[in-house]
This record gives sequence, structure tokens and C-alpha cells, in this order.
Amino acid sequence: MSNTRHKVNIIGHQNPDTDSICSAIAYTYLKNKVGGAVYEARRAGHISRETRFVLEHFGVEPPRLCTDVSPQIKDIDIRQQPGIDGEMSVRAAWNLMRDVEIDTLCITDADQELLGLITIKDIANANMDLFDTGVLAKAGTSYRNLLSTLEAEMVVGNPDDRITEGRIFIGTSPEAMDGVVGKGDLVLVTNRYESQMCAIDCGAGCIIVCCGSAVPRTILARAQEKGCRIMTTPYDTYAAARLISTAAPVRHFMREKNLLKFSVNTPIDDARRVMASVRHRYFPILDEAGKYCGVVSRRNLLNLHRKQIILVDHNERTQAVDGLEQAEILEIIDHHRIGNLETSGPVYFRNVPVGCTATIIYQMFGEQGVEIPQKIAGLLLSAILSDTLMFRSPTSTPLDEAAAKALAGIAGEDIPSYAEQMFEAGADLTGRTAEEVFLSDFKVFSRGDVKFGVGQSSYMTEKSRQAAEALVGPYLPEAIGREGLPMVFYMFTDMQRQATDLMFCGKDADKIVRAAFGVEPEDGKATLPGVVSRKKQLIPPLMAALQEEQQG
Repeated sequence: MSNTRHKVNIIGHQNPDTDSICSAIAYTYLKNKVGGAVYEARRAGHISRETRFVLEHFGVEPPRLCTDVSPQIKDIDIRQQPGIDGEMSVRAAWNLMRDVEIDTLCITDADQELLGLITIKDIANANMDLFDTGVLAKAGTSYRNLLSTLEAEMVVGNPDDRITEGRIFIGTSPEAMDGVVGKGDLVLVTNRYESQMCAIDCGAGCIIVCCGSAVPRTILARAQEKGCRIMTTPYDTYAAARLISTAAPVRHFMREKNLLKFSVNTPIDDARRVMASVRHRYFPILDEAGKYCGVVSRRNLLNLHRKQIILVDHNERTQAVDGLEQAEILEIIDHHRIGNLETSGPVYFRNVPVGCTATIIYQMFGEQGVEIPQKIAGLLLSAILSDTLMFRSPTSTPLDEAAAKALAGIAGEDIPSYAEQMFEAGADLTGRTAEEVFLSDFKVFSRGDVKFGVGQSSYMTEKSRQAAEALVGPYLPEAIGREGLPMVFYMFTDMQRQATDLMFCGKDADKIVRAAFGVEPEDGKATLPGVVSRKKQLIPPLMAALQEEQQG
């Protein structure tokens, strides 16, 4: 399986917000228009209600989920060795193994369902079982297999018949056959007339005349009368006797239970552990539909193609998908502070101090001379309105506002009325759990050895904000355990009065809030007038307070 045209995933941060999802979709559209590779938008978490409203409003499908970019079987060169029919003879299978230099073949049906596999060892074991003279009957071998294996010609009988009874017998003489050859036996004979006639009269199911000898008409007539098949082979008796049992179909010898197989989505690390525990060389691979698509060996794992990633709306390791250190980062498009993410080589890094990643992508459309379709304009507009709280946030810049107005014209939306619908959809708590609300826009940050999480939700009415506080507040202690963090903070932002109720939980969290904002928290909550931006107004004071606490 050639992986020369890798798909590049464009993905935002965990617990994605509207900007993360919409920017990934819009930038994917732009990159595919410009060309050079195949790009796909992905998401690193569940879609919030606000984002779902936006996607449904503009008729755009959500990106596929991607929570881990660790290498998988699909990221190596899978050997596309076709599956074989279970009716293939053992000899034909051995010849194929020799010709393509492989020691394992997979048996599949017409729909590419994996039925079993056969190895060179299985074939060797079958050939060494010299005393199993009934193997062709036990395997229900077709006469076509026998004809192919012995390079024979069917003189009497139907090639489509199957061998269902009898043993293999070498008819050296009438005296040796008398009383020994029975009904249905396959008898190898020479050109000796008496031996041929004796085998037929003893009830043989088929006589195989060796050395390419001609068959007399009287023998042909007798065989037809007795229901005995006749074939001729150019091989001598010794060679024919050595070859005949290899006409048995591979399905009779194949391994079909407890097969060690992998999916194209199996992580490489998992496959490597399994391969190290067994002595097999090749392993079957199933595609995403569960169909056989090839084999891999330990050697294939050395030729690994790392997943190629473009990050949007984040540049901190703690906010990225799992396995990022094993992926190849090609670009980063972001508007946040520069975090602690390291790359293995130079990347295109565009970081602009604007209120939204979508604003940067809007600029890139213009720079590339690509026209923005209505749906893409709607997504970019939604992202800007969400991230800037409809230009109320201190992170909002004139560039954000100008971009939003231009995009609103393309999308055919009235900014005030559309923004109100979008924010109301995001604030709707109907049927939502505390965990869902908490994770709808939650990010992890770090300062020195300390990690902490900050979530945020914005509300148009005091009633909806208070309802969210009542739902999420009691969940914060549980969130600390689930997220594995020493402290968490959650912003309940009231857009109308331009203020935030900050709820928090964790050891010394109240001390950090007191030092950062100069307020006196009460019952795990502090009111912060004028604070509406997590990025610009909340994170910097928290970082400074944590640093001071560590130094003290």
C-alpha cells in the first residue's frame, strides 16, 4: 500500500470551541484550493452546542474525530499481497510463495473476508505426512486441482467433479492390486494394459496413466462402463506419486482459529508488542471495513510514515491531541501566547495578536487570491463573533471587526441578530450534564511544574449564567480528579454586564485568585468586573500569581 500521498490533518485543540472547528474547516478548504497535498479537517473532541448550531446553520458536516495521531498500521507500507482462493492447491500456493518471495498467504472469499492463512511451514508439514493416502478425499479435492498439479489431461470423466472417497495407490501390477484397490481409489498406473484394466475392475474412482502413455480404446470403454475417470500425465510414476497429495486445497491445511491480525487503525506500538511475542513473520491486515487488504512484517515497521499535521488555534502541548510527538507538524496557525510546543524541524508558524484564528485565515484567503464561498464565510464569521464575544472582548482588534463585517456580507448574515442566536444556542442547558458544559471550552495551561485548567462559557442573560453556575459548580471537585490537575478554574462570563463569575477548586486556588485579581473569593467563587477574556485578562494574572507562589 503506497503512502506517497499522505493526507494532512488540520486540527484544533482538545475540547474544541467554535474557532477551533471552523478555522480547521476553512483552512482545509483554502489548502485544498491551493493544492500540493490532500488536506482534511479533524476535531480533537466533542462539538459544543454553539458550534453545532453554526455547522447546522450553514449546512456543513462536522469534521471526523481524531484524538490520537500516534502512527498506525496505515502509516507504514502495507504489502498488497492478494488473497488466494481456498481451493488453490498446496502446490500452486508453494509456487506462488516462491515466485513472490513470501512465506505466508492469506485465504479470502469473493468479498475479501479473511478466512485463514497458510505458511510455508504448514505446507512443509502437509508434504511430510507421507502416510495420509486419503488426504485428497478428506479435503474434497477437485479434479481440476489434480489436473493442474500433475499437468494432466482428463480423458474420461468431468474435471469439475470432486474426490470424496478413496485412497492414493500405486498400481505396479495386477497381483499387487488384487484385493487391495477398492472403491473410489486413485490409482497411478503405467502403460501396462493389464494393470489399467485391473484397477478399473477393482472399482477405482480414477486411474492416472503416467509417462504420457496413450490409453487403448478398450480401456476407455471399460472405464466409462464402470464410472471410472481416466487422466494422463507426462510425469513418471515416482514423480506423480510425489506430487499427487499436493493437489489438496489449501483450505484443508489453513489456520483459521485465533489468527493474529491487525486493522489499518491498530497503533504501531500495539502491533510491535504482539509481533515480538510470536514467531510469525507476516500478519494479515484488515481495512476500515474489516476486509483483507494485505500483510505486514516486522521489517515494514521500520519504514514508518509519520502523520502530517497542521495545528490551528493552539500551540501548547497540553492542549494538543495525543501522540503529537510522533507526528510531523507542518504548520501552526494561532493567535494565543507562544507555549511549550517543540517541533523536530522548522515549520511555518503564523502567530498574530488578533482576537481569533479565523481572522488570520481570512487574511490568508486574500493573500492567496482565493474567493471565500458563502458557507466558509459563515464559519469564519461565527468563529470571530464567538472568540471576540461580538467585539466586546479586550482581545478583539479592528482587524477582527473588519474581517467579520466583510464575512457577514458574503454569508448574508446580520451580525447582531445572528450572534444572539449563536450565543443562545451555546448557552442552552437543556439535557446537558455538568461534565458536558465543563468540557465545552476547557483548556490546560502550565507554569513551571504546575498545570491548571481553565474553562469558559458565555451567557447573554443572568438567568442562563446562574443556571450554568448551579450545574457546573458542584462538578469542579470531580473535574480535578478526572483531568488529573491540581486546580481548575471556570469562567461564567456575562456578556451584557461585561463581567465574569470565576469559580475554582484545588489546593491554594483561592490564594492564587486573591493574588492575581486582588479580590476576596467567597465559597469558591470570585466576581471579576470587566473580565471577559480568558486569553488576555485571566491567564496572564494567573500565570504571574503562580510564578510568584513558586518563587516564594
